[in-house]
Amino acid sequence: MDELDLRDQIAALRSTFADIRSVVDVDRLAKDIAELSEQAGAPDLWDDPEKAQKVTSELSHRQSELARIETIQSRLDDLEIMVELANEESDADAAGEARTELASIQKTLGELEVQTLLNGEFDDHPAIITIRAGAGGVDASDFADMLLRMYLRWAEQHKYPATVLDTSYAEEAGIKSATIEIDAPYAFGTLSVEAGTHRLVRMSPFNSAGKRQTSFAAVEVIPLIEQSGEIEVPEGDIRVDVFRSSGPGGQSVNTTDSAVRITHIPTGTVVSMQNEKSQIQNRAAAMRVLQSRLLLLKREEEAAQKKELAGVITASWGDQMRSYVLAPYQMVKDLRTDYEVNNPSNVFDGDLDGFINAGIKWRKSAKN
Repeated sequence: MDELDLRDQIAALRSTFADIRSVVDVDRLAKDIAELSEQAGAPDLWDDPEKAQKVTSELSHRQSELARIETIQSRLDDLEIMVELANEESDADAAGEARTELASIQKTLGELEVQTLLNGEFDDHPAIITIRAGAGGVDASDFADMLLRMYLRWAEQHKYPATVLDTSYAEEAGIKSATIEIDAPYAFGTLSVEAGTHRLVRMSPFNSAGKRQTSFAAVEVIPLIEQSGEIEVPEGDIRVDVFRSSGPGGQSVNTTDSAVRITHIPTGTVVSMQNEKSQIQNRAAAMRVLQSRLLLLKREEEAAQKKELAGVITASWGDQMRSYVLAPYQMVKDLRTDYEVNNPSNVFDGDLDGFINAGIKWRKSAKN
C-alpha cells in the first residue's frame, strides 16, 4: 500500500477549526456554562418554573455547542493517529476509514463554518415553524403535511428536540396548518432561510384524470423569545377561546376543552395550542409564541420605518422561494440561491442542509 498522506488536508482542517473556535469564543462558552450550572444547582431554582425552564434550556444549549467543538477537536486528533497506524501496518482498510473520517470532519466543519455567519439578534434562539396550506386545494393540504414531515425528519437527523404544538387537519387529506417548536441552539438562525412560499408540481394523486397540479404552502419561521418586559400583552388586548383538540377528519382526540386559541385583538394575530393535555399549559405555550410573534412584528415595523427613511424599498423574499418538481422531471430548486438537487425524495425525507447552508451564505452576501 502506498503511504497515506493527509497532512495538507488535516492542516487545512485545523486552520479552519481554529477560526471557528475563535468566532464561537470557547472561553466565553465555558464561563457561561459554569455560571448557568451554578444557577441550575440552586435549591430554590424551581420555585420560579419559568426562570428554571430558561436557565436549564440555556445551559443545555451552551453544553451542546461546547460538546460539538470538543468532539471535533478529539476527532482531528484521532484522525492523525488513524493515518499513522494505517501507514505503520500498511493497512488499506484502515486507510479507507481514515479517508472516510476526513470527509466526515470536512462536512461537519463546513456546517459549523456556516453557523459562524449566524450573528443576528435572535439567531441563537429556538425556532417556531408554522406551515400553512395555500392555493391548490387538497394537493396544497397534502403538500403542507409533506413539509411538516420534512422539517420533523430534519430535526430528527440532527438529534434536535422537535415538538408539534398545534395541528389543524384538512377534511380530505393533509393539514390546513401546523406549528412546531425546534429547541436547539441556532435553530432560528439556521431555519429562518426556510421562510417563504414553497411550490409543488406533480401528477396529483387526488385527481382522477391524473393531471399535473401546482400547489403552494407558506412557511413562517420565528424565534422563540423568552417572556420579558419588552413585550407586555394586557389581558384586555387578547381574546382566549378554548376547544377540544382535534385529529384527522375533525375527530375529537380529547374529551375536555383543553386546546387554547389566543387572538391578539390590536394586530389580529392568532395562536392556537393543543399539544398539552392541560388548558393551563396550552395557554402558557400559546402566550410564549404570541409574545415572540409580537416582538418580531415590532422589530419588522422598526426596520421598515428605517428603510423608508433611507429611501430603500426592497423585497427580501420572493413569492416562490423554492420549487419541488416531481413531474415531468425530478428536481428541487431554490430560486434565490439557484441551489438544486435531482432527488426530491431525499429532500422530503429531511435532507435540507445543502439548501439551508446555501441560503445562509446567500443572505449574508445580500446584506454586504
